Amino acid sequence: MGEQAYDFNKILEKYNFEDIHIGVLGGHSALDVARGAKKFGFKTVAVCQRGREKTYDKYFKTRGNKGIIDKTIVLDKFSHLTKPDVVKKLQSLNTIFIHNRYFWVYFDFKDIEKNFPVPIFGNRFLLRAEERDQKPNQYDFLEKAKIPFPQIFKNPKHISKLSIVKVAEAERGYERAFFFASNYGEYEKKSQELIDKLVITEEDLKRAVIEEYIVGAQVNFNYFYSALNDELELMGTDTRRQTNIDGLVRLPAHEQHEVLQYLNPKYIETGHIAVTVKESLLEQAFELGEKFVKTLQTEAPPGIVGPFALQGAVTAGPPKEEFVCFDVSFRIPGSPGTIFTPYSSYLHGNSLSYGERIAMEIKEAMKQDRLSEVVT
Repeated sequence: MGEQAYDFNKILEKYNFEDIHIGVLGGHSALDVARGAKKFGFKTVAVCQRGREKTYDKYFKTRGNKGIIDKTIVLDKFSHLTKPDVVKKLQSLNTIFIHNRYFWVYFDFKDIEKNFPVPIFGNRFLLRAEERDQKPNQYDFLEKAKIPFPQIFKNPKHISKLSIVKVAEAERGYERAFFFASNYGEYEKKSQELIDKLVITEEDLKRAVIEEYIVGAQVNFNYFYSALNDELELMGTDTRRQTNIDGLVRLPAHEQHEVLQYLNPKYIETGHIAVTVKESLLEQAFELGEKFVKTLQTEAPPGIVGPFALQGAVTAGPPKEEFVCFDVSFRIPGSPGTIFTPYSSYLHGNSLSYGERIAMEIKEAMKQDRLSEVVT
């Protein structure tokens, strides 16, 4: 998908391995990463956006025996991360950066791929694949891996079953507005209503993804692939909490009808709930993850390194329950609650957070002198 713009072996040769900092952007999963890093003896640095830095620069700042954020770098905008002076500061701290969703919300992909000579744990070139208007994207990889995903309608006139339309919000382009349609007439009517209310724009609607709506128990399979030992681990399972749809579904049906006259459902993530799945589904979960890892090694070398997630729903069948994937995370998922599911403890003897597992992998890579194999 992309080519290294820098020789990270040379960059790592200049690093002081006795003073490594694990770097994060101040948001998403930064605290999870930092806690794990500190537990395994690393120092931490959070790059924050001005006005949003108190969580890291005050409340969870390292002081005495408390806190997990050792240093903060406060920028006017997250996108200033790639400025030469910021890069120089991170390199001077011997930083290994952990990328998260913020990297594709606040940055231009090419900027991170070409203008950020700081080692990133994982494959930085897969960031763009989460965006459905990129090629190749997550649908292309799911198809090649033969992982079930919803039917996609490229032309709204071809909608033939209940579908969900995913279109960028007009006000917040990184969030998506959703609406449902089972035919072209419904699509036209509902999309026009949202355009009239300035919720979406006609231009964004042209780029919207229309996919079959999957009815099932929603669950995210959160994985970690170790490039050091070629082994896939299931870190945990969770589901999303979203506003304001979570509040709506708690109301009786007749009250939902009344409320919907005054507001549109919103599916913005506000958190996650740890869930478990029955053991008969675990083999399917591992098979799907292994197929995805193998496909990416061929299609987007070096493939997946470290955390990723297949997010979807388990359908009822027949002939049997089947997981259908409607979203892929090519980096650390946003839920720190995976530690509260039992799967990592079945393997490691105690439950591991994503931050701990990432730090463990980096520490082992340093021990084996293989750090260049797990960063890009």
